[in-house]
Amino acid sequence: PRPAHANIITGKWLFKNKLQPDGSLERRKARWVVRGFSQRPGVDFHQTFSPVVKPATIRTVLHLAATRRWPVHQLDVKNAFLHGDLTERVYCYQPAGFVDKDRPTHVCQLVKSLYGLKQAPRAWFLRLGGHLLRMGFAASRSDSSLFIYQRGVHAAYLLVYVDDIILTASSPALLRQIVDQLRQEFAIKDLGELRFFLGIQVRRDQAGFHLNQAQYTEDILERAGMANCKPASTPVDVTPKLSAKAGEPAADGAFYRSITGALQYLTLTRPDIAYGVNQACLHMHSPRDVHWNLVKRILRYLRGTIDTGIIISAAPSTTLKVYSDADWAGCPDTRRSTSGYCVFLGDSLVSWSSKRQTTVSRSSAEAEYRAVANAAAECCWLRNLLRELHVGIDKATVIYCDNVSAVYLSENPVHHRRTKHVELDIHFVREKVALGQFKVLHIPTRYQFADIMTKGLPTPLFTEFRDSLCIRSPDAPTAGGCQRATLQESVG
Repeated sequence: PRPAHANIITGKWLFKNKLQPDGSLERRKARWVVRGFSQRPGVDFHQTFSPVVKPATIRTVLHLAATRRWPVHQLDVKNAFLHGDLTERVYCYQPAGFVDKDRPTHVCQLVKSLYGLKQAPRAWFLRLGGHLLRMGFAASRSDSSLFIYQRGVHAAYLLVYVDDIILTASSPALLRQIVDQLRQEFAIKDLGELRFFLGIQVRRDQAGFHLNQAQYTEDILERAGMANCKPASTPVDVTPKLSAKAGEPAADGAFYRSITGALQYLTLTRPDIAYGVNQACLHMHSPRDVHWNLVKRILRYLRGTIDTGIIISAAPSTTLKVYSDADWAGCPDTRRSTSGYCVFLGDSLVSWSSKRQTTVSRSSAEAEYRAVANAAAECCWLRNLLRELHVGIDKATVIYCDNVSAVYLSENPVHHRRTKHVELDIHFVREKVALGQFKVLHIPTRYQFADIMTKGLPTPLFTEFRDSLCIRSPDAPTAGGCQRATLQESVG
């Protein structure tokens, strides 16, 4: 019977067509979901958490698997959220079509979680994580959605993205053993070699992995009505950044936000559009027609590079190399700078960023120094992640910067009069350099690949930098790695 003063959650039937990677119909799904937005915080739920592995962690693990020739499989958990155990007392109405004729006013008390509950992802993750720990896995401190198994020469890495799982192991036998142990607790299907994950198409060969989102890109172009548009050679032109007040208000702000949000997810495998998408996202609160033209320029560029993606190369080197850059006072409204970095593990690009800085810099040296600090913070996390993955880090991480003053600041407390206004927290770079963990070197602007993250570039330079960042179509030549190797030898 319905308890007095209890919050009863409503629900509905959700019907969905599940598609194959090529867009064809796989099967039709129907599930009863509850409307979790009507739950009361502190009563119907307490804590929430969604197990989402970091993209940089995925790329790092794939690089190690490609180098070591490990098998990589994808696992699918059937009705994953239904495995979670609830600790709170939650009530919902009886599902439509399954109402008890003798007790139509009664309600259901949930013992297991349902899709739509605020705490459903957390309950599922606690159940999965507890079982993995009993199997001998250890939870990573760097990424809570990464679990590591290490027994002598045998090792395995398991990545969790909500209800999708990537598993790689040092041998096929160990991988099968882990899958069998998981099947004893959950309804798990081994989908075989990793080919399609989170909308990302994966192609593996002797050289490594090629990741692209061709089908997802096609869907965005179709939604935007630009499936047959004329291709552009670059995602952004070389003109200065757009003002928030330029042009007239956009005709459909919600549509602008929808397309721009979709492009954000596309940057998982397309670092070449990261800068353009970042600029478009800065105006999502009040888009104007000139901002929509910027988005259309990105879409036109994507039209001509549908199959382009990122290459994860198999290489024995585990050294980290970073390219850091900043565009000083580029924002015409706030005069804040845009900083960007590209982090390589061996020859694989595993992390990148294009982001407007939070404060105004008084000089180009300060802006560049802030960009170096952001890159160093990311590398500190990556170094810790690699140690947890039992990868030896015996060399200092090299950060390439094209500003001489920023290089000097990273090694010595010089120019005190010019830098006394800089926050102390970004001076941790100097400490890391003194400890021998980092080394900041000057690099000519002509070879600063991080420029692609901070400004629009001419077509020849953009194409060269894009190739050097391992962004290419599946069958394109791999000259970029040779260019970086030659450059590092010359920098010395």
